[in-house]
Amino acid sequence: MVRWFHRDLGGLDAEALLKSRGVHGSFLARPSRKNQGDFSLSVRVKDQVTHIRIQNSGDFYDLYGGEKFATLTELVEFYTKQQGVLQDRDGTTIHLKYPLNCSDPTSERWYHGHMSGGQAETLLQAKGEPWTFLVRESLSQPGDFVLSVLSDQPKAGPGPPLKVTHIKVMCEGGRYTVGGPENFDSLTDLVEHFKKTGIEEASGAFVYLRQPYYATRVNAADIENRVLELNKKKESEETAKAGFWEEFESLQKHEVKNLHERQEGQRPENKSKNRYKNILPFDHSRVILQGRDRNTPGSDYINANYIKNQLLGSDENAKVYIASQGCLDATVSDFWQMTWQENTRVIVMTTREVEKGRNKCVPYWPEVGMQRAYGLYSVTNCREHDAAEYKLRTLQVSPLDNGDLVREIWHYQYLSWPDHGVPSEPGGVLSFLDQINQRQESLPSAGPIIVHCSAGIGRTGTIIVIDMLM
Repeated sequence: MVRWFHRDLGGLDAEALLKSRGVHGSFLARPSRKNQGDFSLSVRVKDQVTHIRIQNSGDFYDLYGGEKFATLTELVEFYTKQQGVLQDRDGTTIHLKYPLNCSDPTSERWYHGHMSGGQAETLLQAKGEPWTFLVRESLSQPGDFVLSVLSDQPKAGPGPPLKVTHIKVMCEGGRYTVGGPENFDSLTDLVEHFKKTGIEEASGAFVYLRQPYYATRVNAADIENRVLELNKKKESEETAKAGFWEEFESLQKHEVKNLHERQEGQRPENKSKNRYKNILPFDHSRVILQGRDRNTPGSDYINANYIKNQLLGSDENAKVYIASQGCLDATVSDFWQMTWQENTRVIVMTTREVEKGRNKCVPYWPEVGMQRAYGLYSVTNCREHDAAEYKLRTLQVSPLDNGDLVREIWHYQYLSWPDHGVPSEPGGVLSFLDQINQRQESLPSAGPIIVHCSAGIGRTGTIIVIDMLM
């Protein structure tokens, strides 16, 4: 998913954009204003912006003598992955690291952005309903688009039974057309028109647009527009499962659910340790409690996963997190063993103990000034500090069989995040994360930060992703 191609951007505008919004390694591609049909790659190198010409010969794309590529996308992806290959005229190495995204041309949910023809066919054929359609970017002709439609005609050869038709949508002078006499101000106008009339192919056969295939992806720049789109009520009230409900259901059924097994959490001896029966840790990345009795089934189980920032390169110090559910009465002892075992010094709790009358997390710490044993560990609540939007507890933990071995734990509980909602403004969350990171960085030998809410996937995942991107 990329949106680094800026169709209407000139060189000066590209420089201004990269200097105001970009960092070293940020880049974008745009049409060349000097050579019709060619393109330019604008890249921020430290505090300056350099422009690299990309030749479009009609058969291939290259940097006037470099590697040849079938599409502009393949060229950009090659130099993004092959760091150190691209150089300026003076020998300066140019790094393509961070694509500077532009807004999508529409907020309509049938728009899927950067997607190949093969990927579109796979999606539509899996849907299996004739005349299901989507719109995607043209990979071969940047700036244009493709309308991919599942027809009612049989597909030749083995595999899915129905054929997918791809119709090119050209953008000329800011207007959109499929090549006939009609042209439109927007992709939305074009799609709405052909929903009513159908599209006649050169063979005389008609293609119909009846069932949109909705995307769940959205660019960060377009979140506000997508929220407005999802909040719209369908005039026809065709289904109650529209908008956010529909997208969430689609995500729940996403193939990643089937790519990683979750067998351990489904074992009978472990079911009572899960707060929600359908929210289970992946087996391949789950935290395994060490030193437990192997003869006791499920003794090593806790509903928690390691999370690593895959956005960083292998040469960078990637921060590791543990995403966990809120404690149950039966899992508090396991939670403290995990904390000790992983040498965690910072715990981030993004829920209140009770919200709207529902128990979200069992308090797994004693009252301030008190000490309490949890399984094999003793926990002392030394002090509490109330900040504007969170509470900070300083806890001391030690094994019951070795009271001289003491670790200090900083417990941050964010209190201003509403359940099934988001904070009213981002400043509080960002300040909260800044405090957490300063603490973690002051402890060079500390293990993963444990982050949990109630289920361990909503606010927990959001906090971790925001922190990764900060």
